[in-house]
Amino acid sequence: MSDAIQHECGIALLRLRKPLDFYLDKYGSALYGLDKMILMMEKQHNRGQDGAGLAGVKLNMPPGQRYISRYRSIENNPMQDIYNRIQHRIEGLLDGQMEKIKDVDWVKNNLAFACETYLGHLRYGTFGSNSIESCHPFLRQSNWMSRNLILAGNFNMTNTSELIEELVSLGQHPKEQADTVTVMEKIGHFLDQENERLKSEAEKNIELNNIERSQFQIDNIDLPRVMKKAAKAWDGGYAMGGMLGQGDSFLMRDPNGIRPAYYYFDDEIAVVASERPVIQTAFNLKFDDVKEVPPGHMIWTKRDGTVLIEKILEPKKHLACSFERIYFSRGNDGAIYNERIELGRRLAKRVLKAADNNFEKTIFSFIPNTAEISFYGLVKGVESALNKQKIDEVLELKNDFSKEILLPILNRRPRVEKIAWKDIKLRTFIAQDVVRDDMVSHVYDSTYNIVNHDDTIVAVDDSIVRGTTLKKSILKMLDRLGPKKIIIVSSAPQIRFPDCYGIDMAKMNDFAAFQATILLLKENGLTSILENTYQQAKAELKKDMHDQINVVKAIYEPFDDSDISNKIAQLLTPADVKSEVQIIYQTVKDLHASCPENLGDWYFTGDYPTPGGNRVANQSFVNYVEGVSGRAY
Repeated sequence: MSDAIQHECGIALLRLRKPLDFYLDKYGSALYGLDKMILMMEKQHNRGQDGAGLAGVKLNMPPGQRYISRYRSIENNPMQDIYNRIQHRIEGLLDGQMEKIKDVDWVKNNLAFACETYLGHLRYGTFGSNSIESCHPFLRQSNWMSRNLILAGNFNMTNTSELIEELVSLGQHPKEQADTVTVMEKIGHFLDQENERLKSEAEKNIELNNIERSQFQIDNIDLPRVMKKAAKAWDGGYAMGGMLGQGDSFLMRDPNGIRPAYYYFDDEIAVVASERPVIQTAFNLKFDDVKEVPPGHMIWTKRDGTVLIEKILEPKKHLACSFERIYFSRGNDGAIYNERIELGRRLAKRVLKAADNNFEKTIFSFIPNTAEISFYGLVKGVESALNKQKIDEVLELKNDFSKEILLPILNRRPRVEKIAWKDIKLRTFIAQDVVRDDMVSHVYDSTYNIVNHDDTIVAVDDSIVRGTTLKKSILKMLDRLGPKKIIIVSSAPQIRFPDCYGIDMAKMNDFAAFQATILLLKENGLTSILENTYQQAKAELKKDMHDQINVVKAIYEPFDDSDISNKIAQLLTPADVKSEVQIIYQTVKDLHASCPENLGDWYFTGDYPTPGGNRVANQSFVNYVEGVSGRAY
């Protein structure tokens, strides 16, 4: 994606199911779990560069001994910062006596992150300032081991205000209007209730002393019971991980499976992460070894190491986010790789038509870096079309052919070149906008002297959201090469509606497709649709969230996809670009065919999986009309 957007966070959860001395004997380190957590988080660094956090819980620690550790960082390389801090602390405690690292008892009693259970988080900020207080994992502290709660997640809730009202009705005084704090306090409230229930039960046994009663609570926490109560009213997309101070851990996924989560467990470990290849790489596993967490379910690892898969909420229609497959997740997941290939392949026919099926005068390339795999798919589709052309030419020869005639035909290939190069982020201390814009226009550089004046350049991007970088940099860069025509190809459909499930795309006016549609309505004398939609959206917002429908769809109905694409091309083409510019988008139909297991397409269709999504769409449109710049949720 040429436009940077704030998006998906990454999580990792690891439970060691054996004592630490097992890992020392088998793998040579009592810090095996810590090493694996660092690896899993580094392998997900694409999912969060605004901050990182790591927490760990030690099992069976005596009273007075520290058993919870947590580091968070918002440094430029937050994971490296956390690793360095842990390493520095370990080296300081060892004080050159390296033999201590082989003493499991010393390690567990002295090293902060020598834990059995870990929870890590990589943050992409979606709203608000990037402060250390915004970094997961969050900690709800208590002197009672079973009341401590550590929480991290990849989520956004659309009904935070309603959830806060619920907390207030319970007698609480929420300190922030944030979904992270709200969710944590909601879970914490019912965790407190569960502890009170167990305390009352333990007190019925007069033979138990206070320590034994506390242990009874520790041993018998019914975490699914807690989560069923806490999650009942949640509306949003989430993959949420947590740990209790007594050693239980969990990861829960929303009922529609919007946000991704994968798991694996054997007799040594239980692990959950946002991406499948992360687990495969860290533990040398095959593709089929790693499973997807079922929607509405929770992976629960009890303090005794038992792993259970519990249904918390009734699963709904599986509408996992398709953007995960197009852009967010790393393409080294075998399934995602093949889906991106297919996204590109399905575009080939339309691209070739736009290029007049002129293989000799068309150069195929891509916008670095995430569009690369879809580009390979496009090339496969182009090669298939060219092969058909070759077959026809050979058949026309009948028996009148020779090596000299056949070789030029058989050796013909699509012109595949690396046209665009993404340089390091350019900086300027000069305040003038004109100078800054000129610097931005050179973020991408090009390969010179391979494009002729009668050539067409086909450049693949994974998606076009705002189109800002396309307008300010990419099209200018490609135009400098002097082609006859530039075709920008998006492997994703037109983004028309806001997201509210974990990605910072809440303002409709940011979208190139929305801006183009507004212009088309005005140019065609259809501004009454805007006024009617505005009034309908305001009326919807007065209804209960669960009764609202997305009325904003109406603004797109007068036009087909090509009308909007052509207007987007006009909007994004700078006045000084001499080449003809055309933009081709993926169709929703081909998106579904390419990613059949990830049908969440609300960005493109406005078909939201939860009621809160409809409300966000209506509010976002009202905000646009009224000139309000705030978020729609």
